[in-house]
Amino acid sequence: MNLCKAVRAMFAASALTLAAGPVLAELPNIAKPTPNKSTLDYGLKATKLAGGWYVIAGANDDFSQANGCNIINTGFYMDDAGVYVINTGTSRLYGEQQRALIDSVSKNKPVKQVVALNLHPDYFLGNQAYPKESLAATKLTIQGIKAEAALYETNLYRLCGDWMKGTESVFPAQTIAPGGLRNFGSKPIQTLELKGHTDSDLVVFDPESKVMWAGGLVFYKRIVTTPHARLKPWIESLKKLQAMKPKVVVPSHGPVSWGGEAIDQTLDYLSWLEKRLTDAAAMGEEMNDVMKQGAPERFRSFAAYPAEFYRNVTNLYPLYEKQALGGF
Repeated sequence: MNLCKAVRAMFAASALTLAAGPVLAELPNIAKPTPNKSTLDYGLKATKLAGGWYVIAGANDDFSQANGCNIINTGFYMDDAGVYVINTGTSRLYGEQQRALIDSVSKNKPVKQVVALNLHPDYFLGNQAYPKESLAATKLTIQGIKAEAALYETNLYRLCGDWMKGTESVFPAQTIAPGGLRNFGSKPIQTLELKGHTDSDLVVFDPESKVMWAGGLVFYKRIVTTPHARLKPWIESLKKLQAMKPKVVVPSHGPVSWGGEAIDQTLDYLSWLEKRLTDAAAMGEEMNDVMKQGAPERFRSFAAYPAEFYRNVTNLYPLYEKQALGGF
């Protein structure tokens, strides 16, 4: 059974089980990468989704040399005229191997546009593999990339070693205005510039196939990352995504999700975390006490727990303490 048939079968199955509650599932048959550290081969694989979209899955994990620091889902849309790429991965090598994979699937169709959904390094450090004039992001994302790129390179060379060979930041040349990106070739799309995970979180949605590229706003079966996060606007952004009722959600991190399960799960975690930090600060708890208590059991099986949860608290709790003290 190919993926499209599997998706149709899942639609039918969900109709039969509505009375018992929602279907909570990953999209089946998404090919996983098979990295080889000795040859610096990421082992990238493309899986066809609906509507001309392809996803190139990353590991549901934290950065490590074993996985090539490839923990992001990238992808592309292909029509008769060309290819439109979403995110270029963590390194020059990733970008080159991603480009080779795309060329093999598309039979060397021209790359028309390459979109970075936010400012984080695994969204753009593969840009060297693509024509500079094709690279695009929002104004705030471009500003953030320029401000953070040198630090990203330093940190990832330390974390990822030889996988980062020859990687240099290439900044997007095109600026995507809010709501200004309405087509990938012949494909009508909706783009939303939201915020919360960063100050500019771009979401790409195909209203025909209802495939959503949710970027860093959505994590599935993985603890969220928060170096630039603000929880309240992030929660509001997720509610907007819920209202769009996607059928397939591609988060930047974690498995591809059937329906809105990944959005719901991220919202559940962030709502819990926001309340936990607010209550802890009001009661005068120390940061170490918040980390020591940990997260509820339903989140403890997520990838990168507890390390990423500890980083969540470290990144965010000082602001909640300051607010509890009246801003001092």
